[in-house]
Amino acid sequence: MSVPPPSPAPRGAAPPGQPRKAATAAWIGSALEYYDFFIYGSAAALIFPDVFFDESDPATATLLSLATFGVAYAARPVGAFFLGHVGDRAGRKKIMVFTLVLMGVSTFLIGCLPTRDQVGTLAPVLLVLCRILQGISAAGEQASANSMTLEHAPPHKRGFFTSFTLSGTQGGQLIATLVFLPVAALPEDQLLAWGWRLPFWLSVVVAVVGYVIRRKLDETPAFEQQAATGGVAKMPLAVLARDHWADVLRVVAGALVASVSTIFTVWARASATRDSVGMSRTAMLWVGALANVVALGAIPLWAMLSDRIGRRPVYLVGAAGSAVTMFLYLWAISTGSYALTFLLGIVAFGVVYSAANGVWPAFYGEMFSTRVRLSGVAIGTQIGFAVAGFAVTFAAQIAGPDGDDWFAVALFTAALCVPPVVAALSARETHRVPTEQLGGPDDREAARAETVTA
Repeated sequence: MSVPPPSPAPRGAAPPGQPRKAATAAWIGSALEYYDFFIYGSAAALIFPDVFFDESDPATATLLSLATFGVAYAARPVGAFFLGHVGDRAGRKKIMVFTLVLMGVSTFLIGCLPTRDQVGTLAPVLLVLCRILQGISAAGEQASANSMTLEHAPPHKRGFFTSFTLSGTQGGQLIATLVFLPVAALPEDQLLAWGWRLPFWLSVVVAVVGYVIRRKLDETPAFEQQAATGGVAKMPLAVLARDHWADVLRVVAGALVASVSTIFTVWARASATRDSVGMSRTAMLWVGALANVVALGAIPLWAMLSDRIGRRPVYLVGAAGSAVTMFLYLWAISTGSYALTFLLGIVAFGVVYSAANGVWPAFYGEMFSTRVRLSGVAIGTQIGFAVAGFAVTFAAQIAGPDGDDWFAVALFTAALCVPPVVAALSARETHRVPTEQLGGPDDREAARAETVTA
């Protein structure tokens, strides 16, 4: 008796194994990409004020160095408009490969730059140019990886699968922190002379490994079906402005919650190592490392919870909770207590912030249809992230000339958590809406039906 061939996968469904493959590629690619991106944050807080800026005025040098960290965030919205357009027309995979290579090259070049002592003011100019390239790359990275995993994922597990993108960014931060630990432990003269360059040079390995991984990934069934049926938008930005402008504004407001991450990763670290507080560079790097270890476990757990009870309640816990825990964390730093700083840093960043951080890939992505998903998520998040990036610079000014007004910085960070709360409260719940109905009229009807049923 002949055995009938296996039934084809439902139209628009991912082939067996593809959801896991897409999630793994998103995790590894995001980890490698954000390794590059966040080693810059560590260097901007601990190294670059001495290497690229005027050492005669340490306070101004630190302020300028932190400002270069924000420059990439200013470049992100520009990159989001371009990469979002290309990704919604040509596919998610092409953007994922391009962004990884661009980040690897620009980060390697930072490790090759001459210092201020060698070429004067040209040094910080070149640093800013490389930082802009990093920002353009990051603009398309999360949105493309997020769209890839969401469109491959089973409908009832979209939160879990898309959370791998953010688990990857936490993994990248962890790797960056661990790489900087032995570097920061070098004698001061060796650290400033050549030691700081090593983490940046490792981006060559990052680019090669990431390129191989992502080249083997299939395009999403949802995008291929759109392309095959002639549904790919010729002008995704026009469709986005016409049909999804309110959701773009929600994503912009929601993305401001990333200020918690930048304040934690950069400003708090720089503040703790000031002479008036006296905490060591190595200790503060360990705070970040341990918080990220906890986040690696917390993010998928929060995401799985959102698959059961909805995106909004979990996201609200993260956004509102972060406004409170940032006060506790910055207070702990001001006391100089290592025990309190480690404990509250892990709670604030590793646990509470992870609720919002782990859920937003699904929460934002589900607001848009396949035709404009990459553009909508990229543009919305990157405008919000631009504000979050410069939050570090604003915090340095708010903290006063001595940099010790931690309460004002905590209040500023809490204020930036208010728009995400408002955005979440105004958004529709979509965790049970079928993937093919997301972002359209049926999406809204399904969301209303789900709300009535609940």
